[in-house]
Amino acid sequence: MHAPLSASEKTAVSGGRNAPVGALRAFVTLLVIFHHTAMTYHPYAPAPKAFDAQPILWTAFPVVDPQRVGAFGILTLVNDMFFMSLMFFISGLFVADGLRAKGAGGFLKSRALRLGVPFVVAAALLAPLAYYPAWLQSGGAPSLAAFAQAWTKLPFWPAGPAWFLWVLLAFGAIAAGACAVAPGLLDRLARLGEGAERKPARFFWGLVLASTLAYLPLSMTTPFGHWIMIGPFTVQTARIGHYLVYFLAGIAVGAAGVGLGLTDPDGKLARRWWAWQLAPVLPIVGGVATLILAFSPNPPPRPFLDVFGGLMFTLACATLSFAALATFLRFVRRTGPVGASLQVNAYGMYLLHYVFTSWLAWMLLPQDWSGLAKATAVFVGATALSWLSTMVLRRMPLLGRIL
Repeated sequence: MHAPLSASEKTAVSGGRNAPVGALRAFVTLLVIFHHTAMTYHPYAPAPKAFDAQPILWTAFPVVDPQRVGAFGILTLVNDMFFMSLMFFISGLFVADGLRAKGAGGFLKSRALRLGVPFVVAAALLAPLAYYPAWLQSGGAPSLAAFAQAWTKLPFWPAGPAWFLWVLLAFGAIAAGACAVAPGLLDRLARLGEGAERKPARFFWGLVLASTLAYLPLSMTTPFGHWIMIGPFTVQTARIGHYLVYFLAGIAVGAAGVGLGLTDPDGKLARRWWAWQLAPVLPIVGGVATLILAFSPNPPPRPFLDVFGGLMFTLACATLSFAALATFLRFVRRTGPVGASLQVNAYGMYLLHYVFTSWLAWMLLPQDWSGLAKATAVFVGATALSWLSTMVLRRMPLLGRIL
């Protein structure tokens, strides 16, 4: 067990040493907003069709604009390789502190408030509000009653980006249960996290191996892009184990101390940040090549595509995540007022942004602008509106506790 931190050490960890992680979390939130903006102008976005026509693709493309941005095809592909995995890793960083401070029961109670309640609100209210433009673009009547009737007849309940919350809550319950059964587990994870600072490359390859073993069996036995859909509980089938690995890796690193170990701004990962910028290039090229081969007139056998594509995905995910973490550790030492506001409001922005990206994209459909101009307006507008809305909501006592 670590010795208690001194007052000066606590100040260092909660101040400058935590700044890179907080900034990275805010950055990933902006990537989420960008991703959902870009899907409207994606070069391969499907044309709108009947609201209940299978497959139901408007869950990923709530609004489809005829104006397209070719670069969004590769940008969303690269983004999808790592941004949600990195979000699970960052979320895991703070689990050990919560378990140590509150115990398993108190930790789960706080997680239920912070994750469970927002999930219910997002699934019940925010998701239907965000998807109403999809109903309108599919030819649905501008009637809430008609929309509600069509919504309740769907084979599942689309929850939008809130799927992340219930999965994170389930992972937290797994971690709490494991620590309750094995009280010394956090100490063993802390030693693993401490070793990550001394040999980040070894930790990196361990992460790649574990995530590959978790990902490949599911990706090889389920249809491409398949999602589990049970009511509002949805998750990409092949990635559930992969996400758990990143969450557990975050717990191990966080158990050693956020701002210490692998996340030490003065550690090896930060000092060699430049080398990690080159690492994602080949896996990204390999991942793009896999998609091109898969949709070519004479694709290779599926087992080859599954194995090669799976390896490229897990390698790209790990290298991109380490590159992002190393960059923020190296260059973010303190956070100014704007950055601090973005960090404390990032969670609320994640919850609210989908409503704004959908409605802004819908309102801009008649405008004779380029796709890039529209996308810029939607991204800036959704970021600002979700940011300001969160600031207002956090002034309310109960919502302030949650957000």
